Amino acid sequence: MNLPAPVRTYFDADKGPPDRAPLTAFAPNAVVEDEGHTHVGHAAIEAWWRASKAQYEATAEPLDVREEQDRIIVRAKVTGAFPGSPIVLAFSFRLMNGQITDLRIGA
Repeated sequence: MNLPAPVRTYFDADKGPPDRAPLTAFAPNAVVEDEGHTHVGHAAIEAWWRASKAQYEATAEPLDVREEQDRIIVRAKVTGAFPGSPIVLAFSFRLMNGQITDLRIGA
């Protein structure tokens, strides 16, 4: 699957140690929206990543990718310690200058 470099970095990090947030993929002031919460900047994104990994032990396997206006949409199978696992979620990325500036995760 042909994923842009920062998106590939994100999903590759998801397979690694849970304490290794893929911060190099994110712009310093990036925004992540997940489960109704917004996380802004590297420190908040790292805290979100670690807490999410600790709570759900989830990994995401990309299934397909498409471009939609100014976003890269990746559908991924997410498997972890949560009811209904595995599920398919959409990871909607906005990129600028080779980094993720915005990530929205949802059904």
